[in-house]
Amino acid sequence: MKTQLKEIVKKLIPQIVMSQPGLLKRDQKRIAALKDKFKGERCFILGNGPSLNEMDLNLLKNEFSFAVNSIYYKTREMGYKPTFFVAEDKHVILDNLKELNEYECEYMFFPAIFKGKVKKGANRFFANLNYSFYVSSNPYFEKSRFSFECDKQIFCGQSVTIVNLQLAYYMGFKEVYLIGMDFSYHIPETVKVSGNVLESTEDDVNHFHPNYFGKGKKWHDPKLDNVFQSYKLAKKMFEKDGRKIVNATKGGKLELFDRVDYPSLF
Repeated sequence: MKTQLKEIVKKLIPQIVMSQPGLLKRDQKRIAALKDKFKGERCFILGNGPSLNEMDLNLLKNEFSFAVNSIYYKTREMGYKPTFFVAEDKHVILDNLKELNEYECEYMFFPAIFKGKVKKGANRFFANLNYSFYVSSNPYFEKSRFSFECDKQIFCGQSVTIVNLQLAYYMGFKEVYLIGMDFSYHIPETVKVSGNVLESTEDDVNHFHPNYFGKGKKWHDPKLDNVFQSYKLAKKMFEKDGRKIVNATKGGKLELFDRVDYPSLF
């Protein structure tokens, strides 16, 4: 009986969290202060594909940029630091907690449900991420949504890039350039599979660093068709407001957005 009760509670927790847009009201005001703060500016959103190793990130020194998850490998390698850092996935946060607590940049966003684990700080914002996209019992399971009120909630949509795009829109950025968005995954035969959760047993071949999701680290089935649907919605929202998302990735398979040559932007 106790086991059954635990399972019921486990299933309900995501829905309980999602039913509270005002989960952490003291953080709402801090995020609300960022609305349109960068209105009319341009920014770069970094993906984590292998092509990122072919991009000169030093060009971003005087640009606004978003990066995610294990970007600290690039910081160690070449000193690059984003303006904005975002982590969404629980496995990314828990598997890299020490590194994320030590990492610093100007603005850092984490899910509010991890506020008890992630280090606090004036530059750290805890947003109410709506995870309904991942909950099979929820009416919005695998249905893309786009938030215009990031202080209240931000919708997940299969990729942390979707969170970045909502934040970029909310902050007023007019032009968004994507780099490192290879939009291609190879799932090795050696990976351990448990539902949608994958555990690596060797070096990561899908990202810019072999340890990104290297041996022992967990990640989710990428489901690129779901990612594509979320990208389509983001594109529509930006274009309706006279803004644009452009793909400046070198190569890759993401053809939804217009492309531009990365060096030509500087």
